[in-house]
Amino acid sequence: MPYDSLKELPDSVKDNLPKHAQEIYKEAFNSASDQYDEEETAHKVAWSAVKNKYEKNDNDNWVKK
Repeated sequence: MPYDSLKELPDSVKDNLPKHAQEIYKEAFNSASDQYDEEETAHKVAWSAVKNKYEKNDNDNWVKK
């Protein structure tokens, strides 16, 4: 099930990632959900996409690399 807006993202994404990272997650998830049958796989792909550009800092906040 693709996400139409950032508001539809899981709380674990909305509550932790900056807006730009949420946009990366949404686009990657939607693309992966077209390619893979498993929703779990699409979530893993989306998190990998986020981790290419963002990382957690010492305060456990997601920041751009």
